[in-house]
Amino acid sequence: MEKKTRPSRYGIGMFGTSLAINMFRGRVAAFYVLIKGLTLENLALVTFVYTFLDVIDNPVYGILSDNTRTRFGRRKLWLLIGAPLFAIFFILFYSPPLSLSKNGLFIWAMIFYFVTGTLDSLINANYGALFPELFPDDKIRAKTNAIRQTAQLFAMIIGIGLTPMIADAIGYTLTAIIYGMVSLAVILYMAFGVHEPPTVKLEKAKFFPALLSIIKSKNFWMVGFANAFYSAAMGLVMASIAFYVKFALHFGSTQETILLGVVILVAIIGVTLWSTLVRKYGTIKVWRTALMFLALAFVPLFFANSLITAIMAAVCVGIGFSGCISTMDLMGAKVLDEDYARHGIKREGIFTSTMGFMNRLSGLFISLGLLLASRLYGFESGDEPGLRPDDASRFLLCLFPMGLTVLGIVFTFFVKFDEEAIKRQTRKDNNAPETSQDQLDMGIYE
Repeated sequence: MEKKTRPSRYGIGMFGTSLAINMFRGRVAAFYVLIKGLTLENLALVTFVYTFLDVIDNPVYGILSDNTRTRFGRRKLWLLIGAPLFAIFFILFYSPPLSLSKNGLFIWAMIFYFVTGTLDSLINANYGALFPELFPDDKIRAKTNAIRQTAQLFAMIIGIGLTPMIADAIGYTLTAIIYGMVSLAVILYMAFGVHEPPTVKLEKAKFFPALLSIIKSKNFWMVGFANAFYSAAMGLVMASIAFYVKFALHFGSTQETILLGVVILVAIIGVTLWSTLVRKYGTIKVWRTALMFLALAFVPLFFANSLITAIMAAVCVGIGFSGCISTMDLMGAKVLDEDYARHGIKREGIFTSTMGFMNRLSGLFISLGLLLASRLYGFESGDEPGLRPDDASRFLLCLFPMGLTVLGIVFTFFVKFDEEAIKRQTRKDNNAPETSQDQLDMGIYE
């Protein structure tokens, strides 16, 4: 009898995939710009160039994952390879030698950003591909996703919220060592508890036909761009909160931790609420509503001028944030369901990794935001913040993310799935009898 993977065992894996990477992406600006003196334009160049590396690595990792055949399944091998390597290079990224010149620091940051980022892509291509494969039922999928997102949010509490205080106390290198080792342990625990479906009889996915299928999928592009704009918005929020707290509110790392903690704690509470709304109203409507709420939440954040008003605005951001993370992966899974229903080939790896690349397109928009903040407000680095660092920080944290989120909302109105084809394929996989359209309309089939 085929073993089933427990949702909790799989879901806890997202704590491991999120803890170190949240510090990696969320603290890069604070560490390299504010502490090490790298210029904002140098950092923008690093994130800009890396985005194009993602164009190559994500589809390659996806097709490798889809076409791997071992007695353990398709994904586990890559998780066991990627996790230790990621931990090593993540630690090195936050351990640049003190003797480096400014040019040397730039080269170190670029090399280790690229390698750490591509290893994260390898891990997430396989972890993400397991989600729709292990949990095809919508109700179990929603439950599992709630566990995943809660695990991710707890990782964010530590990886983003508490990191300013922890790193101030023990240093960034030691913090990275602790986070890297914990992430590795959790990913390995998850991977050894995963029971993939048999793959011997599965037809292997062909690279170029798979890419062509992706290119032809309107829903892939619409969902991908919407989530890319959202990811860029929240990426900028996490990366620029240190600038906002220091230059707009004139506080330190303790208040930064408080604001980030509020956003994440509210998001943890909100995941259950949004997941309930998904089951009642459907994924697309709730996804769109969450993005709208997030866009509006940036308005009070822009006008906040004290810790109290900033906390109130952070509550609003947390509510919108939790709605987005509760629905993003569900939308990606629907794209995969539709592709499988149309073509009869399971290629979760290449679709998930390419969808991951679409999310990583956010790097282009983050780079643009950093560049604009530098050029419009004269912000060069922590040592040379220019004459209007408060305006630059509000632009990075509020104005630009709000504009990106609005663009994401526009794309949601062009998404429509072939639900009939998806249901037929699900019944076929389950060897269930065909259900008439009248029964579907009456709600007899679930």
